[in-house]
Amino acid sequence: MKDADRDGDESLAEVFWSVARRLRHLTHETLEPIGITPGQSRAVAVLMRHGVMRLSELSEHLRIAPRSTTEVVDGLQERGLVERRPDPADRRATLVALTAAGQATAEAIRAARHAEAERFFAGLDAGDRETLARILRVLRH
Repeated sequence: MKDADRDGDESLAEVFWSVARRLRHLTHETLEPIGITPGQSRAVAVLMRHGVMRLSELSEHLRIAPRSTTEVVDGLQERGLVERRPDPADRRATLVALTAAGQATAEAIRAARHAEAERFFAGLDAGDRETLARILRVLRH
């Protein structure tokens, strides 16, 4: 079957998932030189955006189980990107904070992801980018 015929047979969902897989693959490639996983990258971004927080809050922001959050934070702490602190308001709770190295890594991730997006969306003109962004925002909510 010709590519044009096959493309015409693809459903919107199939095309969407194909693009999502391509973007996910690109993200792995982009983060590899930084030495961080996509999950760790998300945690760093949340901490950069919202500041110091409890592990439970981080779990909520990441929408993952607390046990998984602990594993992500363990990996980041091993690399010196975050530190755990006792919560002065509740001795049983632990706070997570980015270190200076974590903040520098967050900036490196942001720059790398921006460059990745520019390459990925280079085939779209400004109007198409705005339209795609608007549609994706609608679908996200």
